[in-house]
Amino acid sequence: MDGGEENAEQLLFSQISFHIISSESLKPSDAQTIHKILVDNGAQDSSQKSTTGKISLADVSHIISATSDFPEYDAAIDALKSVVKPEWVTASIAKGRLANPRSYSPDPRLFFSGLVLCCADIPEGDKDAVMGGVLATGGLYSSSVTKMVTHIVALTMDHEKCQTVLKKDLTCKIVLPHWFDDCLRIGKRLDEDPYLLPDPEILRGKPHEPIIDTKKVDLQGATSVQPPDPPRVGTRQIDVFKGKKIMLNNDLKISSHLRGTLEDLIDQGGGTTTGSVHKADVLICHYRETSEYRTASRAGKEVGNLTWLYYLTTHNTWTSPMRRLLHYPISQYGLPGFDKFRISLSNYNGEARVYLENLAIAAGGAFTKTMKEDNTHLITAHQHSEKCDAAREWNINMVNHLWLEDSYAKWQIQTLSNPRYTYFPPRTNLSGIVGQTQIDRHAVERHFFHPSSIEESENIEPGQLNARRLQQLDRHNSGLPVTSSEFIPYRTQDENETPRASKMHKLNGPLRTPAASRIVIDGKENETPSTNSSRGAKDRAAAKLHDQAADIALYEKERKRVGGVIFGGRRKISDDAGSHDSRKRSSSRDEGAGTDEDMRDAKRAKKSRQPAVMRLLVTGYQWAPGKKEAEDKSRLRDHGILVTQDPTHCTHLAAPNLLRTRKFICALAYAPVVISSQYVDDCLAKDKRLETEDYLLTDPEGEQKHGFQLSESLNRAKNHRGRLLRGMTIYCTEAVKGGFDTYKAIIESNGGRCFLYKARAGSVTATRAAGQDEDSNGVAEDESKYLYLVSGTSPAEVALWSKFRSMVQGAGQVPRIAETDWLLHTALRQELHWNDRCELKEEHVSDVKNG
Repeated sequence: MDGGEENAEQLLFSQISFHIISSESLKPSDAQTIHKILVDNGAQDSSQKSTTGKISLADVSHIISATSDFPEYDAAIDALKSVVKPEWVTASIAKGRLANPRSYSPDPRLFFSGLVLCCADIPEGDKDAVMGGVLATGGLYSSSVTKMVTHIVALTMDHEKCQTVLKKDLTCKIVLPHWFDDCLRIGKRLDEDPYLLPDPEILRGKPHEPIIDTKKVDLQGATSVQPPDPPRVGTRQIDVFKGKKIMLNNDLKISSHLRGTLEDLIDQGGGTTTGSVHKADVLICHYRETSEYRTASRAGKEVGNLTWLYYLTTHNTWTSPMRRLLHYPISQYGLPGFDKFRISLSNYNGEARVYLENLAIAAGGAFTKTMKEDNTHLITAHQHSEKCDAAREWNINMVNHLWLEDSYAKWQIQTLSNPRYTYFPPRTNLSGIVGQTQIDRHAVERHFFHPSSIEESENIEPGQLNARRLQQLDRHNSGLPVTSSEFIPYRTQDENETPRASKMHKLNGPLRTPAASRIVIDGKENETPSTNSSRGAKDRAAAKLHDQAADIALYEKERKRVGGVIFGGRRKISDDAGSHDSRKRSSSRDEGAGTDEDMRDAKRAKKSRQPAVMRLLVTGYQWAPGKKEAEDKSRLRDHGILVTQDPTHCTHLAAPNLLRTRKFICALAYAPVVISSQYVDDCLAKDKRLETEDYLLTDPEGEQKHGFQLSESLNRAKNHRGRLLRGMTIYCTEAVKGGFDTYKAIIESNGGRCFLYKARAGSVTATRAAGQDEDSNGVAEDESKYLYLVSGTSPAEVALWSKFRSMVQGAGQVPRIAETDWLLHTALRQELHWNDRCELKEEHVSDVKNG
């Protein structure tokens, strides 16, 4: 081997064939620099082999692009080509070996792509979690501080890694672990500024200080499905439509003059217009229900709306119509179930606000600029505004914009139980990540242009089937496995369904009995299928059948499972807020379904652990510190004792004595067996589940102190069945001692409704009487005229009393302003009783101050 060949083998990119895509993020000058580095290190430029300017996927191994926003991206991913950012090239040169392409992917779902994280003074378990989370979302992890590290996760600046950054003046951000957690919760990369050490805003900022959004959102030209003004034909040279045939569909309903203007723009950009969807490369339409939309989509062509067309001509840069939600055709009928929603916005401004308004309307919902009690959802960037306060008072669903974007992108109403949609990171304005959600192409395929079979061709000419589907068939016919990402599901016929006669049968003659399959699975193991081909073909068929025996056996096994065969794996189906199944689940849940602990317990059913026979809620008990607490709870669980935090599902309540804690009072409404917390110690000491009869809680001093008998309260709770306050609406002040959330939990545990009162106009209505009509087990009829406000005696709370009285009297009812002890005593006694001494009045407060 000569020296030239030996040197060629040592070149880093000698096995790479690349194609570079220029964009706004990758300027031609930077692209030229990357090109030179690749070629100098042995890579081959595949763009020289393409005569059309398009990417030749057969000749390329790596596509260098700063964004996933180019026409061939989906096809490249389906063909298992590596799409990487330009940083991949420089990182590979720095390491002296090819870097992991996944860590430099422009896929927006990998929101940590390009980041290198390092951990400082955080617990070892948290380090493992950070490492796993970073790698899963496209980033890299480094155990030491290097020039490549972009972020250090630390609790303080005292760690040596943080000091190294300061001494060497490295361009590295030092953030709290909260930043990493919040990014994972939201599923987007958040701004680091509120989390930066040494003085993070989330620790020093006051809760009610305004949150300023300093990040500009790029939504220009993508805020509406109806563009305001068409672009003008000018002397500016554009080439975005070069070599493309574009069809302007009739459902656009544009004037002949505007159509002529658009055709001139397309010609100026190097493209041509056509009236046939079969000849077109790109379809511009308004609705997804048209036959042209289905035809073009099934053929794998680009389909966008008029706003998208205007965007291309204005920026002279190609972008996928699925990149921005309002660049894609809308549904004529809206998202099913979304028409029941009345949506309002808060804390979004400028383009972000206009975008979300139009997105809510495009989904089929009703948008209101002002919020009233009949609104169903408030979409907000953070929780500090008057609308947010009103939403809490009126029990309006408060979510971030990701709920609206994901519902529209996936074409399915997302469940509000997903914490991703109800979490608001502290001191963070989520308007900075508006518009990053893309159309889910698998979802629109499933709902709008899903052909019933591969032979369906009523709107597709021969040779026009989706390239992905043809590639899938080629792989299938060649015996190669078809991956889940390649598989395009088509509606298959039910096993018990009578086959329908196809149009082909009707045209070619009468129906005939289907011929038997040539592949014989039953019978002799080595029997060769009968064919008219050569002996070589028989041998190949037999060998192929033998190779597929394992797959056939697995398929038959899957068929016997509940739900049948599911290609691509069994996935968790997200709950639809308005679906029939959801209502079934909620009704069964009322009848006694378990908690989250039960779900986790079911997953462990394969082990020898016995089922939970006791759901124990513990309060006022000091667990062993550190990991010992988890070990103790696991030991109890091994003996059938499930330690839960949910008072609504506990069967037993353990406490050292009678307490007025939130857990104790809430659990009392469900009449659990109340035992001494000594029971926990004895079960752990004896390593078995003991009988509870010897541990029933007795506390005469506590009963005398709190003024109730525990046995009598439990008997009343059994009769009330958690409905002591059923039909009652009780308001609480925000500054009430113990916190609004505590009293809300107590009231709702006893069947009542609790609202935050801030003296907002219209916040108090005559809802109590309406509740009486719903359930005969509500409060007494003479009590229905009263509305209660649970309050403290601080000056801010006292100032609300007169307003509360005026509002209640205006609603035709009688106000009662009660001290907190009235509610606590009512819940402990499980008996509704009013005493005038419980009522708060201004003169009582002044007497206390004077005294």
